[in-house]
Amino acid sequence: MTVPAAIREAALTSKAWPYEEARKLLKRWPEGKPPKAGVPEPMVFETGYGPSGLPHIGTFNEVLRTTMVRHAYEELSGGAPTRLIAFSDDMDGLRKVPDNVPQQEMLANYLGMPLTKVPDPFGEYDSFAAHNNAMLRRFLDRFGFDYEFASSTEYYASGRFDETIRQVLGKWDEVMGVMLPTLREERRQTYSPVLPISPASGKVLQVPVRVVDADAGTIAFTDEDGSAVEQSALSGRSKLQWKVDWALRWVALGVDYEMAGKDLIDSVIQSGKITRVLGGRPPEGFNYEMFLDEKGEKISKSKGNGLSLEEWLTYGNEESLSFFAYREPRKAKSLHIGVIPRAVDEYYQFRGNYPAQPIEQQLGNPVHHIHGGKVPTGVLPLTYGLLLNLASLPGVADKETAWRFVQRYAPGTSPESDPELDKLIGLAVNYARDFVAPTLKRRAPQGQEVDALKDLDAELAKLPPDTPGDEIQNVVFEVGKRYPFESLRHWFQALYETLLGSPQGPRMGSFIALYGIDNSRRLIAEALEQVEA
Repeated sequence: MTVPAAIREAALTSKAWPYEEARKLLKRWPEGKPPKAGVPEPMVFETGYGPSGLPHIGTFNEVLRTTMVRHAYEELSGGAPTRLIAFSDDMDGLRKVPDNVPQQEMLANYLGMPLTKVPDPFGEYDSFAAHNNAMLRRFLDRFGFDYEFASSTEYYASGRFDETIRQVLGKWDEVMGVMLPTLREERRQTYSPVLPISPASGKVLQVPVRVVDADAGTIAFTDEDGSAVEQSALSGRSKLQWKVDWALRWVALGVDYEMAGKDLIDSVIQSGKITRVLGGRPPEGFNYEMFLDEKGEKISKSKGNGLSLEEWLTYGNEESLSFFAYREPRKAKSLHIGVIPRAVDEYYQFRGNYPAQPIEQQLGNPVHHIHGGKVPTGVLPLTYGLLLNLASLPGVADKETAWRFVQRYAPGTSPESDPELDKLIGLAVNYARDFVAPTLKRRAPQGQEVDALKDLDAELAKLPPDTPGDEIQNVVFEVGKRYPFESLRHWFQALYETLLGSPQGPRMGSFIALYGIDNSRRLIAEALEQVEA
């Protein structure tokens, strides 16, 4: 990757949060990460996923934001090598049955079993973990993320973690010294950094463990049936407790950067301490705020609350979701259907501004980070909001009909030549059908609104069918000024409520140009008919 000098120079002082994060890595390795056997050592980024429930937008969000920091580091470093590991903790024991999956009773029989040993309730994969891992990879692939998928079960079973597990056993007292002060007295009595796999039931056991031989990796414990067991902790016959497991990955995989939600601040601190006990160096990172559902509650995999990735992509494009995730990562944000239209239009607004901006502003523009510096240059002829208003009107409930209006408004466009616009029209039709049209209720005009609408109709009748939206907007303004509305805002609100059935709406000139002057006059006639009736 070759990075222009101007970008590197501007990135060194940019206040965009991905660059602020990436500069931590320059400080971590001022001379670059030391090579191994003469081969450049990549900067390692990691994201974690617990497949005890279905992936949600929060999972995607962490990979997206980490990818943005990764790209920012590559620009700052002039193209130094990097890796992104998407790690699935699929050897974790099933603690509870998620609310949003089938076959609840069947799953209840597998509580405590490693997720890779729990049957898939959907009947599609070898295990529940395999099903959820496949979903994770599918939606990460959809966005074109460059990542390496890692399975906890595979890494433990292959012996890849064995050396670090031996270190944990050898530093047992020091690891316990980090963890015990953070636990309640009752938990201290049974806590163990190592969770053995029962040879009898196959479950991940939460039982006290004694180290028999750290170098050999041998531990002793009492199984669920009361029998004394002495077995190896290596090669998949145990896994480590959560915070110790996190430290294990940081040490064994040489992780340099991993971000986490604000709810994991304590875990980051404890895992960092354990990393140092094991002779490693905790990664850089920051704690982001959580997405909330429309009730203000944290989005949860097991509850299945909040907006799903599939729901967003039914009504908004991928770029708008990335835009929403980029903005203000340290601020809790409500994630619900209602935020999609604004996210779509703001994305295109920032994209439209990008080409004319100086390099410093470009690096602070969200689209630079959404597209990894390769920002599309196309500009759409109309907004998502305008399309919503069009698609909400009677008789415009399908994409083909909407296209006929769009082609008159923007001659030369077509589904074949403008696939991005075609996709946006389809998304707007979906959103209007499901969330806008059912709520619309046009009211009858009142008082001076009646005369103003008649006046507007007369003025529109004088205009040619191809009058540009700006000229129509001027006509609408002039008509509004002739009547004693409290303000022009009240005039436009009257237009929205009587013609569109909504308290707010688009730029009326653009809407009339899109919908057509004759069709718009028909809306006015229908509104006036309500008065006469």
